[in-house]
Amino acid sequence: MANEIVKSEGNSAVAQYTGGVDLGSILAEELDGLNLSFDRIKIPSGGGLAFEVPGDDPDSPDTVKEFKAVILHHHPINCYYKEEYTGGNNPPDCGSMDGHIGIDGETGEVKSCADCPFNKFGSGKNGAKACKQKRRIYLLREGEQLPIILSLPTGSLSEFSKYVMRLLSKGKKTNSVVTKFTLKKVQNSGGINYSQAVFGVDRELTSEELAAITPMSEQVKAMANKVTALDEE
Repeated sequence: MANEIVKSEGNSAVAQYTGGVDLGSILAEELDGLNLSFDRIKIPSGGGLAFEVPGDDPDSPDTVKEFKAVILHHHPINCYYKEEYTGGNNPPDCGSMDGHIGIDGETGEVKSCADCPFNKFGSGKNGAKACKQKRRIYLLREGEQLPIILSLPTGSLSEFSKYVMRLLSKGKKTNSVVTKFTLKKVQNSGGINYSQAVFGVDRELTSEELAAITPMSEQVKAMANKVTALDEE
């Protein structure tokens, strides 16, 4: 049975988000000379309704239908593969860590994503873009001190945009609440089933929690472009 990663919310859970840490100092000391790469939560393919979450055994991830976390930071990324991507850890032929400037994996050439022909509708299959737009989200789960990454595929971006707009309309930012993540099965125009992420507010952070989370968000934002491996499962 999969390990639970979300405990019941109560006074003890509130305290879990108040232990702000200096990520820069911790990572500089422990990862000197090593690659900076956070663990990842994976969204299944084919309409599956359970996330793959890193557990105690790296070779056997847990599967959960929902989890809760604070969104520390999020930003767009673009990935282009000349051949159809079939999974694995192979890096894209061209990738962008900010959704604006791409770097050719073979030549190192710097390209403008806005002007790239692969970033135009119709350049890919079924009228889509050949270069896939995704969203990288840095999350802090209850009881943990290091972020974990969730990469949203193209099919989940509209739901995330709606969620962010709902928060902004109420004067909230994504790092001021605990977000609940679930999945739903949807079908694209070609009749293919896929898993779409769904977002909802579990609760607002207390003032004490927000005081700890805010500087941590700034640290993650500053180091986001240093995280290795643009490949996205």
